[in-house]
Amino acid sequence: MLRFNRFSALALLLTLLAAGFAAQHYRLFEHTWFKVNRLWQLANPAAINLGEYRAVVQGQVIEGLEDDVSALTYDPLRKSLFTVTNKNAELVELSLDGRIVRRIALVGFGDAEAVEFIDANTYVIADEREQRLFKVRLDDNTLVLNAREAEQLTLGIHLRGNKGFEGLAYDSVGKRLFVAKERDPMLIYEVRGFPQDNPQMPSAIHVVTNARRDARLFVRDLSSLQFDERSGHLLALSDESRLLLELDIDGRPISTLSLKKGRHGLKKTVPQAEGVAMDDEGTLYVVSEPNLFYVFKKP
Repeated sequence: MLRFNRFSALALLLTLLAAGFAAQHYRLFEHTWFKVNRLWQLANPAAINLGEYRAVVQGQVIEGLEDDVSALTYDPLRKSLFTVTNKNAELVELSLDGRIVRRIALVGFGDAEAVEFIDANTYVIADEREQRLFKVRLDDNTLVLNAREAEQLTLGIHLRGNKGFEGLAYDSVGKRLFVAKERDPMLIYEVRGFPQDNPQMPSAIHVVTNARRDARLFVRDLSSLQFDERSGHLLALSDESRLLLELDIDGRPISTLSLKKGRHGLKKTVPQAEGVAMDDEGTLYVVSEPNLFYVFKKP
């Protein structure tokens, strides 16, 4: 009986330790504490308030693509979305109902993982492995984009395998480009001075991080970013945690949108969310591997 009790106690201890490591690994303690705190706080009417969103388009296949999509951005002038594929690298324009409008071949962009609208006909594309940023220009007749013709910036910070740049977001008022490093470590850089408004008058490049903000991110990884200029808040998407976070201007999480079955009207869990974008009306668009399209709106 004594040996059995010792064995049982040891098994229980190992189980508790494993559960504790798993909880820390998936940031369950922080997430639970956040949800408890939110019970006592009123929603901020000036915030995005992700909890109010519901899925109105779910798991719609993006017809005509063979490769997986990665990242998403909204072009307010064209009233369309752009995503990238990284195997047979392409920049793909999508309508707001998830149909392909056109495809532009990408030459020399490496492992293209993110794209962000900057200004009329101007975008930034990120190469995950080499941690390079490319400023590209296109018009209605563009069929091919060549990296050699693009303004480039290489950061090369925390280079480690295939866990580099995964998301971009741009603050056109503050002239800040947010760059998400997927994980190991998970970081959000703020880049100032790139892309340049006038290449003939180069400006200094400043790259800053916010360790306090990044430590508050109770997610396993980062796969996409979106900046909302109306509220000044940043959205951070995690495919491993199946969660979208809203961060206020101080970098504090203030609302979440779960991508799991049964939440926000979802009939099935979003399998691998890779990109998020928001349009002028506040509608959220999400793309997931393998080439699935989602739309979330407030009732």
